[in-house]
Amino acid sequence: MKSAVETLNPTRVRLTVEVPFEELKDSLDAAYKKINQQVTVKGFRKGKIPARVIDQRFGRGAVLEEAVNDALPKFYTEAVNDAELSPLGQPDVDITELKDGETLNFTAEVDIRPALEIPDYSGIEVEVDAVEVSDEDVDKSVEQLRERFASTSPVERAAEDGDVVTVDLQAKVDGEVLEDGVAEGVSYTIGSGELLDGIDDAVKGLEAGGEATFTSELKGGSAAGRESEVTVKVTQVAARELPALDDEFAQLASEFDTLDELKADSRKRLAGMKQFDQATQAQERVLDKLLELVEVPVPEKLLEDEVNTRKHNLEHHQLGQMGLTLDKYLEIQGKTAEEFETETREAAVKGIKTQFVLDELVKKENLNVNQEELTEHLMRRAASSGMSPDQFAQAVVEGGQVPLLVGEVARGKALALVVEAATVKDTNGEIVDLDDEDEETEAAEGSAEAVEGSTEAADENTEA
Repeated sequence: MKSAVETLNPTRVRLTVEVPFEELKDSLDAAYKKINQQVTVKGFRKGKIPARVIDQRFGRGAVLEEAVNDALPKFYTEAVNDAELSPLGQPDVDITELKDGETLNFTAEVDIRPALEIPDYSGIEVEVDAVEVSDEDVDKSVEQLRERFASTSPVERAAEDGDVVTVDLQAKVDGEVLEDGVAEGVSYTIGSGELLDGIDDAVKGLEAGGEATFTSELKGGSAAGRESEVTVKVTQVAARELPALDDEFAQLASEFDTLDELKADSRKRLAGMKQFDQATQAQERVLDKLLELVEVPVPEKLLEDEVNTRKHNLEHHQLGQMGLTLDKYLEIQGKTAEEFETETREAAVKGIKTQFVLDELVKKENLNVNQEELTEHLMRRAASSGMSPDQFAQAVVEGGQVPLLVGEVARGKALALVVEAATVKDTNGEIVDLDDEDEETEAAEGSAEAVEGSTEAADENTEA
């Protein structure tokens, strides 16, 4: 077999392959054997029909077609390996010549990973938010904890902001009460925004036994998204009472003995959260700088596949679970279909470029993924998916997705390597040290999460 490669553009090639007919022998034998098992000819036992009889009765062309279909994948793969190509997706194959007893010639056009040059990235500099925890931040955190320990007691007065009311609800659409539009004994905190739009104004000023009607768009149920006339009846008004901010509250709400100790712990936790956010910000900004340094051509078909994959996952998985249509989602987001299309395409382009660049870095830096790293990543993915580690691992293995997870971890390590080499300063001009062992581990894990699933179509096409 002889093959040659023609570069059509930086991400697409055409393979021209010439196969001497004798190299089709195994496929021809397999074709005769297969046809033998499928047909019957009077006078011959099944599976024992001579080749010349099959040619006479069913045509040599049918045998050649079966043989070529069997042989093409093998010769295509051989040509790809000889040329050291990294194909993306399935090739477009065209048989240019097939002469019985002489030769098989074909071409195969396929998208490939572009050849990339990764420049010196040690000079990357980025700025991130400073880690600053104010007294107001601490007070807000403690106040949120205080809210969780609030108690309620019934009062005989009109409902006010912050009160907890118990209400009965009845929703009508076009004058008809909905089957799933009746609810009794619903507890609602005025001002929380957790029920229907308009309910706050309706119940404020009502005492127990009071009733009001308002119009609101239903958020769920059989008439989700439709305007409804809602009748609300208040059956109880209860005032919320917050515990006093003192040492007794600290003992009730935490393991600490004093309020000062509780506040000190809140400050420490908030600082840790802001440090994590800072590290994530550093990863994102370093990645953006890295992508600016590398010229990355994007295969058009791969881009279209990626865009369609993202749209499908959003519409049929994420929004479907929330009971939203794409149109409703865009309305809530205040976006037009054109803006959504542009944003999705831009995100897909970045996702593909990210995968290509980080995969090239993995090769350049000879990065490997060990079993412990893969297991840790698998457990995080399982937690985010709501599955147990065993269930998630089984699904990954059965779906043949292990190489995809390995790729995610490897790309995360590559990004962590670039972040480590970069100069990161905060908005105060101070150097941010990301070399701490625990922070480095978190950076690698966060990097893996940052790139995971970002190029689903690209991953699938690479595996293909």
